Amino acid sequence: MTLKKTRSIADVSLGESLPELAIPITVTLINGGAIATRDYFPGHHDKDAAQQLGSPHVFMNILTTTGLVQRYVEDWAGPLARFQDIKIKLGVPNYPGDTMTFKGEVKERDESEKTIEVSFAGKNSMGNHVTGSAVVVLP
Repeated sequence: MTLKKTRSIADVSLGESLPELAIPITVTLINGGAIATRDYFPGHHDKDAAQQLGSPHVFMNILTTTGLVQRYVEDWAGPLARFQDIKIKLGVPNYPGDTMTFKGEVKERDESEKTIEVSFAGKNSMGNHVTGSAVVVLP
């Protein structure tokens, strides 16, 4: 197994686009993410309970969304990049049977601190599920 190379600050350009990442939204992803984060709210596990709340199906929790944001940025930056800050804003829910597609762009670059700020959006068929920014330190 080969470890993916971590980007250096010299490899990163202001305005650079990150590659898109499409993530199929499944019941297993929603349930597994909620269980892994110890979120036992019925709306993330039980379709009937979610429907009683007015939702058409189970829906993704915020911690799973945050983990997917980290995956997206780290897939691009590399495994030795260190997160300094993440800011997210939730929008429309993620329901099973949809796909969330991430897009991102380098918004700031500080060579002296070896940090970059990436803005991103994860969009599904209803609109933006998550938007925000992440600051990472590159080795």
